[in-house]
Amino acid sequence: MATIEVGHESAPAWRKGLIGEIWAEFFGCFILISFGDGVVAMLWALVGSGRSSAGPLQSSGDWLLITWGWALAVAFAVYVCGGISGAHINPAVTLGAAIRKQIEWSKVPVYWVAQVVGCFAGAALVWGVYNVPINHYDAVHHIVKGTVASIGTYSTFATFPAAYFHSWVGPLVDQITGTFFLVLFVWALGDEFNLPVGSNVAPFMVGMVVMAVGISFGANAGYAINPARDFGPRMFALLAGWGKIAWPGNYGNVNDYFWIPIAGPLIGGALASVVYDFGIRDFLIARLGPKPGVRGSGDNPEALPFPPEPKDEEPRTNP
Repeated sequence: MATIEVGHESAPAWRKGLIGEIWAEFFGCFILISFGDGVVAMLWALVGSGRSSAGPLQSSGDWLLITWGWALAVAFAVYVCGGISGAHINPAVTLGAAIRKQIEWSKVPVYWVAQVVGCFAGAALVWGVYNVPINHYDAVHHIVKGTVASIGTYSTFATFPAAYFHSWVGPLVDQITGTFFLVLFVWALGDEFNLPVGSNVAPFMVGMVVMAVGISFGANAGYAINPARDFGPRMFALLAGWGKIAWPGNYGNVNDYFWIPIAGPLIGGALASVVYDFGIRDFLIARLGPKPGVRGSGDNPEALPFPPEPKDEEPRTNP
């Protein structure tokens, strides 16, 4: 087995800095959409290929296929890129990390751009692989792309509100709620003072969080819970011919929808970050208690969230 020198001085400087983090966020989002949108595209391919006797989205089993697909997409994206940037792969998570002072605010817009572009690229790959079955489905059912009837195949790429909504209020509340729980659970899973997952299963558990949101809060608005996940593929769908269905998101019951999967997740992610720190983490830190023989937690460095580095003391000489 080959050995690798970690942190070798000859490594290019750009690999150690922000460029690597940008690449990780781009590539993580590319993986996320390739497999997330890919599992939706499979519905049209399964029908057209004769491998499924029922139509797409004709049963709750199809929804389970979608939620499992997105869960695994998230898990493997984090496994691939988490060691470089932490694999936020979601602007709402990046915003929450900045609020919690885990990353510098100056990195937030750069991460966001990389995430959106990565999601756009992932949607392009899915279209390259699955445009034939998607177009075949529309042709067989006499669906004109860009009309309300084409919302089904458009949803391969981005989200839309359920038909029972007639204003933006319900979908917005849905997106705030779903993302609130997503980000809240992500912070809990990685909190060293709580019950963090071990044995390198954290990425899988993050995928399970996405699945939990999908099966509990998915039907109202397609559980985008990620501005880049919706906006990048939405822009690709616009270029691919879905027109006003993609942008600005006119569905008849709710129009100009595009901003809801952006604003809702950002609000939900910010709220979750504040609530987790104030309502959970601060309690955990306060309850650690001092070591035996130490009078107060202020005298116990290990009771602090980030123990201070030891100070160098001058050597003492005997009198």
